[in-house]
Amino acid sequence: MKQSLFESRHKAEWERFALMLERLERSKDTSRLASFAKDYRRLCQHLALAQERGYSSFLIDSLQQQVLRGHQQLYRHRSRLGANVVAFILADFPRLVRQQWRFVLAASLLFFGSLVGFALLVFLFPDLVYNLIPAEQVSQMQAMYDPEGGHLGRSADRAASEDWVMFGFYIMHNIGIAFQTFASGLLFGLGSVFFLLYNGLMIGAVAGHLTQIGYGQTFWSFVIGHGAFELSAIALAGAAGLQLGWALIAPGRLPRAEALRLAARQSIVLICGVMLFLLIAAFVEAYWSSMSEPAPLAKYLVGALLWILVATYLLFAGRSRHAPE
Repeated sequence: MKQSLFESRHKAEWERFALMLERLERSKDTSRLASFAKDYRRLCQHLALAQERGYSSFLIDSLQQQVLRGHQQLYRHRSRLGANVVAFILADFPRLVRQQWRFVLAASLLFFGSLVGFALLVFLFPDLVYNLIPAEQVSQMQAMYDPEGGHLGRSADRAASEDWVMFGFYIMHNIGIAFQTFASGLLFGLGSVFFLLYNGLMIGAVAGHLTQIGYGQTFWSFVIGHGAFELSAIALAGAAGLQLGWALIAPGRLPRAEALRLAARQSIVLICGVMLFLLIAAFVEAYWSSMSEPAPLAKYLVGALLWILVATYLLFAGRSRHAPE
């Protein structure tokens, strides 16, 4: 291919890349980094073709300069992206949770209140569990937590070697619950309220029933560890959904679409932290909670430490000594 045809065919791409390169050099915005990386690789291919075909040194030098500048920006922003992820985990996420404390408090009261309340009711009135959970599922739950079964939180035919499979299952299952609780907030918050109450009632029913029939030690020693992350994540997902609903109910002076857009920006960041919590919860559930070797006391101690860790993280991580939140 002649150089003139090669230049005319790709000149527009090179100009777009140069414009994007200038924007990256002037700002810290990484939102276009994915498309920039794709264009950068294509520019490298054009440079290799120009060198292979012996095009003019002017064209080759021009492409080389852009490739060098692109390389610097690509890896500068990639390293910054890693730093941003660390900053999000260590400071931004817990700070956002505290900033949205009203929604977090409302979601926690709905979820944990229904959980504890219905657990007590089922403990006092055992037949209530069958109003919410079919008898067949209740029997399956009893088999999973039977102290004589020799297995903890897993079906009798599940081998310990399958823990990695369950790790993936727990991730998908928990993320499904969290996303359902979050996204249903678009129904003016009513969907999030429903799923917070529903999940609280379901977990409370299981907890109350198993405790009432004498399986409390196997059940609580199983759930106390990963529950610190999993239950907190469900409440936070509900808080994010309530924030969406409130933006639709009370947009203030903003149009509802604009209020929803601003609320969604913060809610999505909150959900990213929820995903992190659920990943940790799935790992703990698959590789620690289901272990039958540790004594129940050890499970309770580790579980208590994890709850303290989660509470301390959400309440104090990312606080600045000089700037009150």
